[in-house]
Amino acid sequence: MIKNQLTGEQIPKKMLENDNFSKGLGIEILTVSPGYCELQMKVRDEMLNGFGIVHGGVIFSLADSALAFAANSLSPTAVTVESSISFFQKVESGVILRAAARMISSSASLGAYEVEIYKDSGKLAAKLKGTVYIMKKEFENR
Repeated sequence: MIKNQLTGEQIPKKMLENDNFSKGLGIEILTVSPGYCELQMKVRDEMLNGFGIVHGGVIFSLADSALAFAANSLSPTAVTVESSISFFQKVESGVILRAAARMISSSASLGAYEVEIYKDSGKLAAKLKGTVYIMKKEFENR
């Protein structure tokens, strides 16, 4: 191993350390394994839209972070090239959301992922499907 090179499961923790946006949302890493990541976040009042429910962009951001952390846990740097989300439940302030991202399939250059976002009640709030491009370089530990 090259000096300062991180293993796959250490990469998401380092990514979060350098990710001011995700930290600002209050995102925490619960579990990481190759191709898998679970995150959680508590919805705060400033995350609500004009209808008094969480802004869809907040849920999308949680799911996007889970996707990125899961994809990069396999080591070669991966970046999202496409994603789409469906919302199933309204989410209000105080709710703790848990996002579970898992790899569905991969090739030498592309990976397909699914992210399920659950409310603390256990109800499925949203689902994101995304594709990542797997680059030919290792994660840069900064």
